[in-house]
Amino acid sequence: MKILFDAMGGDNAPEANIRGAITAIKEIDAEIILIGNEKILNEKIKQIYGKDSIEEISNKIKIVNAEEEITMEDIPTKAIKTKKNSSMVVGFNMLKNGEGDVFLSAGNSGALLAGATLLVGRIKGIDRPALAAMLPAFEGRFLLMDAGANTNCKTINIVQFALMASIYLKNTYKIEKPKIGLLNNGTEETKGNDLMKESYKLLKENAESYGFEFYGNIEGRDVFSGEVDAIVTDGFTGNIFLKTTEGVGKMVKSNLKKESSKSIFSKFSLLPAMPIIKRFAKSMDYKEYGGALFLGVKQPVIKAHGSSDEKLFVYTLKQAVNFVNDKTVDNIIEKYTNINLVNQSEALIQNKEQL
Repeated sequence: MKILFDAMGGDNAPEANIRGAITAIKEIDAEIILIGNEKILNEKIKQIYGKDSIEEISNKIKIVNAEEEITMEDIPTKAIKTKKNSSMVVGFNMLKNGEGDVFLSAGNSGALLAGATLLVGRIKGIDRPALAAMLPAFEGRFLLMDAGANTNCKTINIVQFALMASIYLKNTYKIEKPKIGLLNNGTEETKGNDLMKESYKLLKENAESYGFEFYGNIEGRDVFSGEVDAIVTDGFTGNIFLKTTEGVGKMVKSNLKKESSKSIFSKFSLLPAMPIIKRFAKSMDYKEYGGALFLGVKQPVIKAHGSSDEKLFVYTLKQAVNFVNDKTVDNIIEKYTNINLVNQSEALIQNKEQL
C-alpha cells in the first residue's frame, strides 16, 4: 500500500509531517510518499535527524518533488487549476493515475474539496462529497457528516450524507443498522429551517430502504449521549459544531491540568484518580480520532486537521491504512451503482406504462 502524503499542508508543515511519517512508518504496513519541495524537505531532514535524505532513515519513505504550494489564503478552485506543480495537485494526480492508494493532506480544505472533485472525480450518483469526522460520545463514538466541505446544501445532499455514513459505519465498525440523527435546534419534526424540515421527511421515508435507522432530530446537547451512531447536517453547521467540540475538549483538559497543579495537596489527592482522569482526557482528545474522511469521491482522500502535530499525523496515517483496507470507497460505489440501476429500471417501467 502507498500513502500519498502532502508534506507541505498544515500549520506545522513540513516538520510535523516529516516527524509523523517517520514515527508512523514503524507501526504501519505501507509505504509513505512525501510530496513537497524536495530541497526544503531535505534541509529539514538534515536539521532534525542529521541525515542527507529520508531514505537513510527508512527505505519505506520517499519524496516526490512538488515545488509549488497551495496556501490557506489561495482561492481553492483557482489554485487547483493554476498551481499544477503544487503538492496537493501532484498528489491528486498520482492518486488518479494509480500511483498511490490514498491521499492525505492537512492543507486548504476548499482546495482539497475542489481537487478531489475536479481531479479524482465524484462517485456516480453522489451530488456532493462530504467530510466525515469521528468524535467521542458516551461509551463510544459517533460520526459527524458533513464536517465542513459544503456550506450550502440541498435536501438530497443531507440524505446522501446519511447513506454514505451508514455504509462507512457498517463496513468499518460492523454496525448492522446504524442509527442516524439529524442535527437540529429541536427534536420535534416541525423544527428547523426549510432544509432541515424537508431533510427530515426524506430521511424518514428512505431510511429503511437505505439500510439505516432514522433517529429523528437531535439537539447538540444530546449528540454525545451515545444514542446515535452518526449525525448529519450541512457543512457550515457541521464545521462550527466540530470546532466547538474540539474547543470544549481543550478546555476540559486545560482545567484538569490546572486544578491538579494548584498545590502539593491537589497533586496527592488526585493520585488515586489519575488513571480515570487520563482515560477521560484521552477520550476527549480529538487527536485520538485522526482526520476526516472525504466520502463521495472515486478514491480514498483524507483531510487531516490543519493544526496537526506529529501525534495527530501518526493517528491519521494509521487511519489511512484502515480506510484503504476497509474498502469503504468500493462499497459506496457498489451501493450507488445498485441504486442507479434500480432508479433506471423504475424509470423504464414508468415509461412503458405511459406508452
